[in-house]
Amino acid sequence: MRSFRWLGLPAAAALAVLLFALMAGIGSARTAVAPKNTAPPTITGKAQVGSLLNSDDGTWTGTPPPTLTYQWRSCNATGAACKDIAGANGNEYTLRAADQGNTIRIEVTGKNADGTDVGTSVPTAVIAAASATPAPAATGCPKLAAGATAADVADVSSPARLQIDQMQASPSVITRGTGTFTVKIHVSSTCGDPVKGANVFATGVPYGMISAPGLQTTDGSGWVSMQFQTKSGFPATPRQQLLVMFVRASKPGDNVLAGITTSRLVSFRVNLHG
Repeated sequence: MRSFRWLGLPAAAALAVLLFALMAGIGSARTAVAPKNTAPPTITGKAQVGSLLNSDDGTWTGTPPPTLTYQWRSCNATGAACKDIAGANGNEYTLRAADQGNTIRIEVTGKNADGTDVGTSVPTAVIAAASATPAPAATGCPKLAAGATAADVADVSSPARLQIDQMQASPSVITRGTGTFTVKIHVSSTCGDPVKGANVFATGVPYGMISAPGLQTTDGSGWVSMQFQTKSGFPATPRQQLLVMFVRASKPGDNVLAGITTSRLVSFRVNLHG
């Protein structure tokens, strides 16, 4: 340890001083790097009032890694004359009515102890007005074409459903002597429109009183006309006062126990003494 005597310190103390000096030198050799935005942020989402926009941060360098902050900005239709949107400081933004006709940018600021840099997205498309009605996918209700009086069953989807809303029997009262009668059935949707192209099935309850004509399809106004014949099982009892029928309306190709199918029991007057 005689080589440390030039420090005027005992050998152990001199060694400690030397190690401290070396460590300090290593620390001072570390270089800090200010933030730099190497790829600008991007915006995803539909450019329409009420839609949610999301921001991607872009790509950043810097040592230590920069802390990022966000500012959404409203710009004119060409993406210029931008101004900050008050309170819009997260990486998501819901478009408001005031944004209609403008474009939107997001400004991301990266900051560390050695500096600051800013990345700015390209502008969105011009913000469109909000939809006047919910999208068909949300309600299952199709928009009728101009001049149309009924919805096509193929365009009706869940959560909308079919409904059997009108029935007419001819004759209106079934008697013991009635051999053939006609029942008109009307099908609409829970959206309030008549439905064309729906499959309709009907049969008597209990089975065996009347014939079952099989599947028939509603016309352009939502009506279907079905013809029935009384069978040996009619009347079901000597005191029968109602003829009960099971009726089902369904979408071709749908599972009749699911989808937009609807079923109900209907009845018509019976007078066995008429």
